[in-house]
Amino acid sequence: MPQPPRITVLGSLNMDISVTVPRLAGPGETVLGSAARLQPGGKGANQAVAAARLGASVRMAGCCGDDAFGGTLRSALQTAGVDVTAVRVLAGVASGLALITVDATGENSITVAPGANGLAGPPEAAATAAEPSDALVMSAEIPVPVLAAALDQARAVHLMTVLNLAPAPPDASGLLKAGVDWLIVNAPEAAAILGRPVAGPAAAQAAAADLAGSGAGHVVITLGPDGAVLASSVRAGSGAALAVPGFSVRSVDSVGAGDAFVAALGVAVASGAAPAEAVRLACAVGATAVTKPGAQPGLPTGADVLAATGVRWPLG
Repeated sequence: MPQPPRITVLGSLNMDISVTVPRLAGPGETVLGSAARLQPGGKGANQAVAAARLGASVRMAGCCGDDAFGGTLRSALQTAGVDVTAVRVLAGVASGLALITVDATGENSITVAPGANGLAGPPEAAATAAEPSDALVMSAEIPVPVLAAALDQARAVHLMTVLNLAPAPPDASGLLKAGVDWLIVNAPEAAAILGRPVAGPAAAQAAAADLAGSGAGHVVITLGPDGAVLASSVRAGSGAALAVPGFSVRSVDSVGAGDAFVAALGVAVASGAAPAEAVRLACAVGATAVTKPGAQPGLPTGADVLAATGVRWPLG
């Protein structure tokens, strides 16, 4: 068996409070739902757990509070086999909290109170370079200066970077100009970065090509059940934007599916997969994640991916 790829994840840790509702509420509307479920989450922590379940050796860098939620968040990572020595516990600070509603079709609405995540800083950026790694995976529920510092360090040592701009920060273009190997966004996030609507696969292909010219080596725009599109810059071997089809599965809960996609792509590329194949594998993992409820509880193993989509994950 080959050595598992070493993945460092820089991002958020949140406690998710989830409620299932018949439909998402409109402005000023109250909708009655299920009993609330408390589960570990946060984009960074979800990506770390997902990568570990897919066979990678994973380190997590981020912040949580010294409250009960913080202990639960760290414990969940450790149970998944993630190294938490770079997760900083902040005294007197609340851990991040996400309020999630999920409708009958699996669509969701999420509001996040950053808590300790908003205080991530130089120690977290420095932690990403403290141990050897094959890929650095980052998401944007933490301050942009931390992401910028981590990207600078990674470029200096030629470490492959995967940047998930979710949510897309106001100064996203500044992060991209200096260069990132992989940028992953969904259509609304791509629209926020480009300042124009991105509706449908054709518009997503054009948007991916434009983003690939802004400093990213490879750009992936995810399209939910429609799969994803991939475009590459000149320095990464450019060509026409490629549409990668999705997988037909029964959606139960889409929370965490994007994080599963990001983690899968990082692990696949770090394992030597070609760009288009890495995106196909990530689509299969993301699709599998929607077949189970909850963010971290729904993150799949390779066996789950095979059962749900027929796609064999390359790591045992």
